[in-house]
Amino acid sequence: MMEWDKLLAFNMQVEREEEPRDFEKYPISDLEKDYKSIISSAAFRRLQDKTQVFPLDKSDFVRTRLTHSIEVSTIARQLGIMITRNTTQYLQEDFKNNSKFAEEIPVVLSCAGLLHDIGNPPFGHFGEVVIGEWFKKEFKNPNFRYKGKPVAKVLQEQMKKDLENFEGNAQALRILSKVKNNQQGYDVNLTYGVLNTLIKYPTNSLDFDGESEDIKKHKLGYFYAERNTMEYICTITGTKKEKEYIRHPLVYLMEAADDIAYATADLEDALKKGLFSLNQFIEYFDRKVNDISNSSYKKYTQELIADLRKRINENDRSIEGDLIAFQKWMEHVRKWLMYIVSYRFSKSYTEIMNGTFKEDMFYETNHQESIKILKGAMKEFVYDNIEIIKLELSAKKIISALMDDFIYAVLHWDADSSLEADEYSLSKADKKLISIISANYKEDYKCARTENEAENLYLRFLLVTDYISGMTDSYAKNLYQELNGLK
Repeated sequence: MMEWDKLLAFNMQVEREEEPRDFEKYPISDLEKDYKSIISSAAFRRLQDKTQVFPLDKSDFVRTRLTHSIEVSTIARQLGIMITRNTTQYLQEDFKNNSKFAEEIPVVLSCAGLLHDIGNPPFGHFGEVVIGEWFKKEFKNPNFRYKGKPVAKVLQEQMKKDLENFEGNAQALRILSKVKNNQQGYDVNLTYGVLNTLIKYPTNSLDFDGESEDIKKHKLGYFYAERNTMEYICTITGTKKEKEYIRHPLVYLMEAADDIAYATADLEDALKKGLFSLNQFIEYFDRKVNDISNSSYKKYTQELIADLRKRINENDRSIEGDLIAFQKWMEHVRKWLMYIVSYRFSKSYTEIMNGTFKEDMFYETNHQESIKILKGAMKEFVYDNIEIIKLELSAKKIISALMDDFIYAVLHWDADSSLEADEYSLSKADKKLISIISANYKEDYKCARTENEAENLYLRFLLVTDYISGMTDSYAKNLYQELNGLK
């Protein structure tokens, strides 16, 4: 069974600067220092101009990645308090008698919530898809060659799978582990307990399976480039079990907080944008409730939608009145979802701590079906909306064009091509494109490069995905326009 003393490891990737002894009179914990460094980081601030659901949206009221992350952090912290300080029969011995873990767990979760989307590229999750599809297409392109050989035959299989299945979760670990490359810099330097809470899928690109019965395998969680970092983190925190990595227990709560925020707050934004009416939502909800076969789940889900009807009847049926009723209902829904998540974590505590729990935190709870219906509402009313589709197509054009420019520019950059200098030398345009890439990304590459030519090629591709992933929506759009003579 995993142990909290290891799981909440305060070891850091880089030793923090020694502080004056006077500071000990007013102590600040290592976890609180983590929280402060996250808030102060450039990577976190950039989330204010990254899409949550509505790409390139000009409205100022819809959620960005920053506001979404703050909401996830708040929910995650509250879940940490609920599981460590509840008054139920399921309260675990680990958390009784003013346990120090009851103080530390909520802070770890609040930090992880702030950072959980830090690896996402511009334009939301669609940006991840575009990057992965670009590599899938180019690996089949006979002109995508390195020193005369097809790139697909130069790279190892895991390297190719990393790129073809580009994942924001794996990119987050990559970003946060780079502090080792520049110890004098100002990158976020987190404790290992917080880092591990961010690894939702402790699985590599060769082993992940979206259809697996074990939720930890549904996506890749770390790239080949971070394999040693992953090994070190899991060894320190005790989340390495025999020959595999298992989920840190707090990952379940952080993921549930993300699901709750996504299933409630994003729907609220969609209603504000007029993508559906409350009558349409209730009709959809009723239709889905009728499909529930389990009578107990059906009862609780019906009670949830009945509460919305009651709130609507108490308000005037104006657009403003409906929005207020929906917002209040969403807060009611969030509380119930947090309640059942806390119950599931406490009820399944032994399995979770043994690394054998394979489900999410909504599994076999009163609102197991409610969360599915709420998530389904986004697909029903939002993702097929014609305006969203147009915006996503714009995002595809921007990211694909940037990938075309920068991946081909770095193809032979820094490669040993002394025997074929003329054939593989960089063009003036390639050199100018490389000069645009921020110096810190190029420095990270130089710190990571090896004696293996194929691995260095892979690392140069990651240099480009690092650069593009770090862009805000506005920066990516502006750079695309500048490089294509549109501005």
